[in-house]
Amino acid sequence: MRIDSLRGQLLIAGATLPDPNFARTVVLVCEHDEEGALGLVLNRAGELRVGDAAPEIAELTGADATIDAGGPVQTDALLVLAEFDDVSDAALAVLGPVGLIGDGSDIGEIAGTTRRARAFAGYAGWGPGQLDAELEREDWFVAPVGIDDIFDPDAGVLWERVLSRNGGHFAVVARMPVDPSVN
Repeated sequence: MRIDSLRGQLLIAGATLPDPNFARTVVLVCEHDEEGALGLVLNRAGELRVGDAAPEIAELTGADATIDAGGPVQTDALLVLAEFDDVSDAALAVLGPVGLIGDGSDIGEIAGTTRRARAFAGYAGWGPGQLDAELEREDWFVAPVGIDDIFDPDAGVLWERVLSRNGGHFAVVARMPVDPSVN
């Protein structure tokens, strides 16, 4: 069964997702079609400061912002997600006014058209049908995203918060310990 595009949705890792790269992660799906999917992990803080590692984008994010871990694929690639005044200025529109900034974009020009931005090292990627298979196995929960979720400065609690606000079974999963055997 083919699942409709999940672009602009959140993937919330199930408590038992076996891949340690995605344990308790919240991923914003930026692209999802028959060729695969691309997303950014929203709740894995990085240690590098933009001003030190990528000063060319400091005008967008602020020099003290961190470059967060966007996923295990191409961790040397820098991706910038921004909230635009006009999303047509984005290289890839993701959700409402939020989109990815294109490689080689004029940062000075874009800085005047964005409200806020986050930088990520790497991304999450899935080949054709791979994400659909993981969804069928229930490795991920799909949830709507609020734009404030994307730019939340306290992203460390995002997994629990998104699950809890969906109530029912999701709220129970949010309270599960990292190691259920200690319960």
